[in-house]
Amino acid sequence: VQLQASGGGLVQAGDSLRLSCAASGVTFSSYAVGWFRQAPGKEREFVAAISRAATRRNYNGSVKGRFTISRDNAKDTVDLQMNSLKPEDTAVYFCAADWTVTGATSSRWDSYEYWGQGTLVTVSS
Repeated sequence: VQLQASGGGLVQAGDSLRLSCAASGVTFSSYAVGWFRQAPGKEREFVAAISRAATRRNYNGSVKGRFTISRDNAKDTVDLQMNSLKPEDTAVYFCAADWTVTGATSSRWDSYEYWGQGTLVTVSS
C-alpha cells in the first residue's frame, strides 16, 4: 500500500490550497482516510477524516468551517480543501489510511496503518 500526498506549498494568510492523497496497491474504498499535520517542535495533530463511503466526516475544531475533506473512490484519491489559511496551519501534512469494515472514522493517529510521506504547507502572515 502506498499513499502519496501532494499539493503543499507557500501561501499567504487567507489563501487556499488543495491537498491530495493518492493511493495505490489497495482497494481504497475499504479504508477510512485521515489527514494529520505536524508543525516543527509540536506533536502530530489530527486534522480531518472521512469514512469509506464518505458518509461521515470529522474535523479538528481549529479547522472546522475552513477545511473540507472529500474523496473519489473511483480515482482512489482523498482531497483536503483548505481555505482561509492561517500562519498556525503551517505544518507538514500527512494522509493516512485505516482499513475498516465499518463507516467509522478516527482522530487517533495510531488507528491508521498506512501513511504517506507528507507535504509541506507554509502560510506566511
